[in-house]
Amino acid sequence: MILPLATIDLVSGLNLVSNKKELSLVFIYSGEYAERVIRNLINDPSFCKSCDLYCDFCKYNIYSYVRNIRAAIELPDPSKLPAFIDNPEKYMPKKVPKADLCIASGLHKDLFLELPHRIQRVGIKGLIVPIEDFAEVPSGLSKQIEEECQELGLENAFPKPFCSLEPAEDKPTISRFVTELKVGRPLLEISTVKRGKYEVIASTTVRRSAPCGSTWYTAKKIVGVETRRESLYDAVAKAHHSYPCTATMKVDPELKEPILHVGGYIIREEVEKALEQG
Repeated sequence: MILPLATIDLVSGLNLVSNKKELSLVFIYSGEYAERVIRNLINDPSFCKSCDLYCDFCKYNIYSYVRNIRAAIELPDPSKLPAFIDNPEKYMPKKVPKADLCIASGLHKDLFLELPHRIQRVGIKGLIVPIEDFAEVPSGLSKQIEEECQELGLENAFPKPFCSLEPAEDKPTISRFVTELKVGRPLLEISTVKRGKYEVIASTTVRRSAPCGSTWYTAKKIVGVETRRESLYDAVAKAHHSYPCTATMKVDPELKEPILHVGGYIIREEVEKALEQG
């Protein structure tokens, strides 16, 4: 299924680098996580409802990357497919448009392994496979996909979680995704003010958001919070869980803790970094 992204008219909010051709994306996915990222990138005004009646539309009309997304192609749920697929091409998209970058999530393991060959044939330069659940992309599978990409000359990244993705000199196309679309590892600017005995956060600016959009919510929820570690950590953790983060709570065998916790540590570190720089 290809989502009708062009029906969402938010182009007036585009925030693009003017001296370069727009970075183009294709999503090939199964499940809700990729749809969440897509809706954040196009800034769908019905997407973020975390503040409910207190919403002040902090992110809407600020940006939209609807023109960057060539297609969002949904493949069958892995649970509805055979455990082992002898002919993965049978379940792959009949047509994949040419683009700079493919983001793949939630696919059957045999379709993941077929994907590098499929996208390389249409001229796609790189592949991002976010890992929000190690059961979907175990380390052995990510290694196999990485080796396939390297043989085919494709840039590749397997951020665990997606909000850990940062630019890298040897991955120029993937770096453009982070720097131009302003998603990946969060980046904030924070100003503070003295209130009584304590310093509190006066304002926040999101320079780069987690791909799911949670950084906008967290940035709003920490305004007015004291910068003392206990108060700050509590506020960041509550916001991160309330949005909520979609990473698994199961203990990752490589990280030795849940991926969700890693996402929480990342936004906490970036808030602290912004306070130090502010």
